Amino acid sequence: MSEYAVDPYTFCYLNVLNGDLMSRTVNYYHFLISPYSYLGINGLNALVSKHNLTVNYLPMSVMDVFGETGGVPPAKRHPSRQRQRMDELKRWSEHLGLKMNLTPKHFPTDQTLGAQMVLAAGGATGNPDAGKLVNGLLTAVWAEEKDVADEATLIAVADSVGLPGSELLAQAKDEQWAKAYAKTTETAIAAGVFGSPTYQLGDELYWGQDRLEFLDRALS
Repeated sequence: MSEYAVDPYTFCYLNVLNGDLMSRTVNYYHFLISPYSYLGINGLNALVSKHNLTVNYLPMSVMDVFGETGGVPPAKRHPSRQRQRMDELKRWSEHLGLKMNLTPKHFPTDQTLGAQMVLAAGGATGNPDAGKLVNGLLTAVWAEEKDVADEATLIAVADSVGLPGSELLAQAKDEQWAKAYAKTTETAIAAGVFGSPTYQLGDELYWGQDRLEFLDRALS
Protein backbone atom coordinates (compact mmCIF):
# COMPACT_ATOMS: atom_id res chain seq x y z
CA MET A 1 0.00 0.00 0.00
CA SER A 2 1.33 3.42 -0.97
CA GLU A 3 2.13 5.82 1.82
CA TYR A 4 0.71 8.53 -0.43
CA ALA A 5 -2.85 7.28 -0.79
CA VAL A 6 -5.69 5.45 0.85
CA ASP A 7 -6.94 2.10 -0.40
CA PRO A 8 -8.91 2.91 -3.57
CA TYR A 9 -11.53 0.33 -2.61
CA THR A 10 -12.35 2.14 0.61
CA PHE A 11 -12.07 5.64 -0.85
CA CYS A 12 -15.51 7.25 -1.00
CA TYR A 13 -16.16 8.10 -4.64
CA LEU A 14 -18.96 10.43 -3.59
CA ASN A 15 -16.16 12.91 -3.03
CA VAL A 16 -15.14 12.49 -6.65
CA LEU A 17 -18.68 12.75 -7.96
CA ASN A 18 -19.40 15.84 -5.85
CA GLY A 19 -16.23 17.87 -5.92
CA ASP A 20 -17.29 20.34 -3.26
CA LEU A 21 -18.48 18.00 -0.49
CA MET A 22 -15.28 18.97 1.26
CA SER A 23 -14.82 22.73 1.50
CA ARG A 24 -13.03 24.27 -1.50
CA THR A 25 -12.40 21.02 -3.33
CA VAL A 26 -12.10 20.78 -7.11
CA ASN A 27 -11.96 17.61 -9.17
CA TYR A 28 -9.44 18.02 -11.97
CA TYR A 29 -10.10 15.51 -14.75
CA HIS A 30 -7.34 15.38 -17.33
CA PHE A 31 -5.21 13.48 -19.80
CA LEU A 32 -1.50 13.42 -18.98
CA ILE A 33 -0.72 14.05 -22.64
CA SER A 34 -3.19 16.92 -23.13
CA PRO A 35 -1.67 20.16 -24.46
CA TYR A 36 -4.46 22.19 -22.93
CA SER A 37 -3.89 20.63 -19.52
CA TYR A 38 -0.26 21.69 -19.91
CA LEU A 39 -1.35 25.22 -20.80
CA GLY A 40 -3.53 25.31 -17.68
CA ILE A 41 -0.77 24.40 -15.21
CA ASN A 42 0.01 27.88 -13.94
CA GLY A 43 -3.60 29.02 -13.93
CA LEU A 44 -4.77 26.12 -11.80
CA ASN A 45 -1.82 26.49 -9.44
CA ALA A 46 -2.69 30.17 -9.01
CA LEU A 47 -6.26 29.28 -8.03
CA VAL A 48 -5.00 26.68 -5.56
CA SER A 49 -2.98 29.37 -3.82
CA LYS A 50 -5.63 32.09 -4.09
CA HIS A 51 -8.52 30.01 -2.74
CA ASN A 52 -6.64 27.50 -0.59
CA LEU A 53 -8.06 24.72 -2.74
CA THR A 54 -7.84 21.00 -2.38
CA VAL A 55 -7.54 19.47 -5.84
CA ASN A 56 -8.27 15.85 -6.66
CA TYR A 57 -5.92 14.99 -9.54
CA LEU A 58 -7.86 12.50 -11.66
CA PRO A 59 -6.21 11.28 -14.87
CA MET A 60 -8.56 9.64 -17.37
CA SER A 61 -8.02 7.17 -20.19
CA VAL A 62 -7.91 9.18 -23.43
CA MET A 63 -9.33 6.54 -25.77
CA ASP A 64 -12.03 5.42 -23.34
CA VAL A 65 -13.28 8.97 -22.88
CA PHE A 66 -13.20 9.68 -26.61
CA GLY A 67 -14.82 6.35 -27.40
CA GLU A 68 -17.71 6.94 -25.01
CA THR A 69 -18.31 10.63 -25.76
CA GLY A 70 -17.67 10.95 -29.49
CA GLY A 71 -14.21 12.47 -29.35
CA VAL A 72 -11.65 11.98 -32.13
CA PRO A 73 -7.85 11.90 -31.72
CA PRO A 74 -6.12 14.91 -33.34
CA ALA A 75 -4.57 12.88 -36.18
CA LYS A 76 -8.02 11.69 -37.29
CA ARG A 77 -9.64 15.12 -37.32
CA HIS A 78 -10.40 17.09 -40.46
CA PRO A 79 -7.40 19.14 -41.69
CA SER A 80 -9.21 22.38 -40.90
CA ARG A 81 -9.66 21.27 -37.29
CA GLN A 82 -6.05 20.18 -37.07
CA ARG A 83 -4.90 23.54 -38.41
CA GLN A 84 -7.06 25.47 -35.95
CA ARG A 85 -5.78 23.33 -33.08
CA MET A 86 -2.19 24.19 -33.95
CA ASP A 87 -3.02 27.89 -34.30
CA GLU A 88 -4.69 27.92 -30.90
CA LEU A 89 -1.82 26.09 -29.19
CA LYS A 90 0.63 28.62 -30.62
CA ARG A 91 -1.50 31.58 -29.56
CA TRP A 92 -2.09 30.29 -26.05
CA SER A 93 1.49 29.25 -25.38
CA GLU A 94 2.72 32.68 -26.49
CA HIS A 95 -0.01 34.45 -24.50
CA LEU A 96 0.86 32.51 -21.34
CA GLY A 97 4.63 32.66 -21.89
CA LEU A 98 4.95 28.88 -21.68
CA LYS A 99 7.64 27.04 -23.56
CA MET A 100 5.86 24.56 -25.83
CA ASN A 101 6.80 22.26 -28.69
CA LEU A 102 3.70 22.17 -30.86
CA THR A 103 4.71 18.86 -32.43
CA PRO A 104 6.37 16.91 -29.60
CA LYS A 105 8.42 13.87 -30.49
CA HIS A 106 6.51 11.59 -28.12
CA PHE A 107 2.88 12.41 -28.86
CA PRO A 108 0.63 10.57 -28.72
CA THR A 109 2.03 8.09 -26.23
CA ASP A 110 0.69 5.68 -23.63
CA GLN A 111 -0.05 7.53 -20.39
CA THR A 112 -1.37 4.49 -18.51
CA LEU A 113 1.49 3.83 -16.13
CA GLY A 114 1.97 7.52 -15.44
CA ALA A 115 -1.73 7.85 -14.62
CA GLN A 116 -1.51 4.94 -12.20
CA MET A 117 1.50 6.62 -10.57
CA VAL A 118 -0.55 9.79 -10.06
CA LEU A 119 -3.30 7.79 -8.36
CA ALA A 120 -0.80 5.83 -6.28
CA ALA A 121 0.63 9.19 -5.17
CA GLY A 122 -2.77 10.17 -3.78
CA GLY A 123 -4.26 11.99 -6.75
CA ALA A 124 -7.84 10.98 -5.98
CA THR A 125 -7.52 12.11 -2.36
CA GLY A 126 -6.13 15.59 -2.94
CA ASN A 127 -2.45 14.99 -2.21
CA PRO A 128 -0.48 18.00 -3.55
CA ASP A 129 2.42 15.64 -4.36
CA ALA A 130 0.23 14.10 -7.06
CA GLY A 131 -0.26 17.56 -8.52
CA LYS A 132 3.49 18.07 -8.75
CA LEU A 133 3.76 14.77 -10.59
CA VAL A 134 0.97 15.70 -13.01
CA ASN A 135 2.64 19.00 -13.81
CA GLY A 136 5.99 17.29 -14.23
CA LEU A 137 4.59 14.73 -16.67
CA LEU A 138 2.74 17.33 -18.74
CA THR A 139 5.89 19.44 -18.92
CA ALA A 140 7.92 16.40 -19.91
CA VAL A 141 5.69 15.82 -22.94
CA TRP A 142 5.16 19.39 -24.14
CA ALA A 143 8.36 21.20 -23.19
CA GLU A 144 11.09 18.60 -22.70
CA GLU A 145 10.59 16.08 -25.55
CA LYS A 146 10.33 13.16 -23.15
CA ASP A 147 8.29 9.97 -23.46
CA VAL A 148 6.03 9.46 -20.44
CA ALA A 149 5.46 5.86 -21.49
CA ASP A 150 9.12 5.17 -20.71
CA GLU A 151 9.71 3.85 -17.19
CA ALA A 152 13.07 5.59 -16.77
CA THR A 153 11.40 8.89 -17.69
CA LEU A 154 8.59 8.30 -15.20
CA ILE A 155 11.11 7.62 -12.44
CA ALA A 156 13.14 10.70 -13.34
CA VAL A 157 10.09 12.98 -13.40
CA ALA A 158 8.87 11.69 -10.03
CA ASP A 159 12.33 12.11 -8.54
CA SER A 160 12.52 15.67 -9.88
CA VAL A 161 9.40 16.70 -7.96
CA GLY A 162 10.56 15.13 -4.70
CA LEU A 163 8.88 11.73 -4.92
CA PRO A 164 10.65 8.35 -4.71
CA GLY A 165 10.34 7.47 -8.39
CA SER A 166 11.37 3.82 -8.37
CA GLU A 167 9.21 3.02 -5.35
CA LEU A 168 6.20 4.85 -6.75
CA LEU A 169 6.56 3.16 -10.14
CA ALA A 170 6.63 -0.26 -8.50
CA GLN A 171 3.50 0.58 -6.50
CA ALA A 172 1.72 1.88 -9.58
CA LYS A 173 2.04 -1.49 -11.32
CA ASP A 174 -0.23 -3.11 -8.72
CA GLU A 175 -3.62 -4.14 -10.09
CA GLN A 176 -5.41 -1.93 -7.56
CA TRP A 177 -4.19 1.18 -9.38
CA ALA A 178 -5.20 -0.16 -12.78
CA LYS A 179 -8.69 -0.66 -11.34
CA ALA A 180 -8.61 2.80 -9.75
CA TYR A 181 -7.66 4.33 -13.13
CA ALA A 182 -10.55 2.54 -14.83
CA LYS A 183 -12.92 3.64 -12.06
CA THR A 184 -11.78 7.26 -12.32
CA THR A 185 -12.40 7.21 -16.07
CA GLU A 186 -15.83 5.67 -15.57
CA THR A 187 -16.69 8.27 -12.94
CA ALA A 188 -15.57 11.12 -15.18
CA ILE A 189 -17.76 9.95 -18.07
CA ALA A 190 -20.73 9.51 -15.73
CA ALA A 191 -20.24 13.09 -14.51
CA GLY A 192 -20.40 14.43 -18.07
CA VAL A 193 -16.70 14.92 -18.73
CA PHE A 194 -15.64 14.56 -22.37
CA GLY A 195 -12.32 16.38 -22.66
CA SER A 196 -9.19 17.59 -20.91
CA PRO A 197 -8.83 19.59 -18.78
CA THR A 198 -12.18 19.62 -17.02
CA TYR A 199 -12.53 21.19 -13.59
CA GLN A 200 -15.50 20.19 -11.43
CA LEU A 201 -16.79 22.31 -8.56
CA GLY A 202 -19.88 20.79 -7.03
CA ASP A 203 -22.19 19.96 -9.95
CA GLU A 204 -20.58 22.47 -12.31
CA LEU A 205 -18.08 21.45 -15.00
CA TYR A 206 -15.58 23.88 -16.52
CA TRP A 207 -14.02 22.47 -19.70
CA GLY A 208 -10.74 23.90 -20.96
CA GLN A 209 -7.94 25.92 -19.46
CA ASP A 210 -9.62 29.04 -20.84
CA ARG A 211 -12.50 28.47 -18.40
CA LEU A 212 -10.32 28.92 -15.33
CA GLU A 213 -11.52 32.51 -15.05
CA PHE A 214 -15.09 31.25 -14.63
CA LEU A 215 -13.92 28.76 -12.01
CA ASP A 216 -12.17 31.61 -10.21
CA ARG A 217 -15.40 33.61 -10.19
CA ALA A 218 -17.37 30.66 -8.84
CA LEU A 219 -14.82 30.15 -6.07
CA SER A 220 -14.94 33.85 -5.24
